[in-house]
Amino acid sequence: MVTLQLRQLDVPLGQRLLLHDVSWAEFEAILEELGDHRSTRLAYDRGLLEIMAPLPEHEYFKETIGDAIKDISEALDLDYESYGSTTWRRQAEQAGLEPDNCFYFQNEALVRGRLTFDLDQDPPPDLALEIDLTRKSLNRLPIYARLGVPEIWCYDQGRLTIYRLAAGQYTPAEQSAVFPALQIQALPQLIEAHRQQGRLALRRAVRAWVQGQLA
Repeated sequence: MVTLQLRQLDVPLGQRLLLHDVSWAEFEAILEELGDHRSTRLAYDRGLLEIMAPLPEHEYFKETIGDAIKDISEALDLDYESYGSTTWRRQAEQAGLEPDNCFYFQNEALVRGRLTFDLDQDPPPDLALEIDLTRKSLNRLPIYARLGVPEIWCYDQGRLTIYRLAAGQYTPAEQSAVFPALQIQALPQLIEAHRQQGRLALRRAVRAWVQGQLA
């Protein structure tokens, strides 16, 4: 049997590495060895481990849509907590992943200011963001379902799809449970229309769009 060290693995930008027969203990050891200061994203599903290195385009939309969620929340005077690409995992479900971003809204008061989590006791994020879902080796939706995340926004090639969890499965939805009064699917077009004007102008446009939707 050949054993490789993680430092020997070089995942090029935009590529994915899929490892088979990875035990839960090995998954946790890999997380510890890689540490928090890294550019790769991990997902674990019952022995399969994907390591992905995102492209700048991926990171741009991760940040832009994440900022939009914050701007919408503030325009609506809605409290939230944001936990970025935190590693969420449940050993009993053999499930673990790192979203592109994640937020608490409905359960914000329960986790306000928290720095550590245990999903066997704590609620999962109310909303997770995934960029380029179809280009990833592992289907992340079943992993999210076993973690119990009630809503996912998936951005892929100019389209934003809302998935909501019901009876253990995700189905596409027209409305977000977090922002039911807004047509969230319009965000990609809003971002594209203001992308060349700079980040500040874009964030102002999102807030103005929220006010226009409410009016």
